[in-house]
Amino acid sequence: MNTTSTSVRGRVWHLVDARNRTLGRLAQRISIALRGKYKPIFHPSDDVGDYVVVVNARHVRLTGKKETDKKYFWHSRWMGGLKELNHEEFKAEHPNGPLKKAIYGMLPKNNLRNTHFARLRIFADDDHPYAQNIMRDHEKEALETAIAAAEAAAKKK
Repeated sequence: MNTTSTSVRGRVWHLVDARNRTLGRLAQRISIALRGKYKPIFHPSDDVGDYVVVVNARHVRLTGKKETDKKYFWHSRWMGGLKELNHEEFKAEHPNGPLKKAIYGMLPKNNLRNTHFARLRIFADDDHPYAQNIMRDHEKEALETAIAAAEAAAKKK
């Protein structure tokens, strides 16, 4: 069967704050949400993913010496048209670029890749026009679970 199902099945809008988060780990979690792999109805040929809004993308960090050593390559398809920029230069020109490239590279290489990627909204700063759509704020949920765990630990003592 070579068809893909594109029915909408309860898409959720996620808000992710990228400030001081590691690039690869963040991109992995975002790509899982874009595909909908955490849902019990997931199937690789179905489009059941969610919308993801990422804020503070310019503040994402890299580990080790990748900030200066990592290179981004592209080719203009002309003779001698191979271009390269290191991470700092690429981030200065395109604040959202490193995160976009990392997420795009983690999506499956098939017909649904661009469909999944179209549901991603990345913003360099805090401002975004999707505040009314957000259903899950991952930073707020993580904070609430941490507070609940701390209170539970305090009650045990």
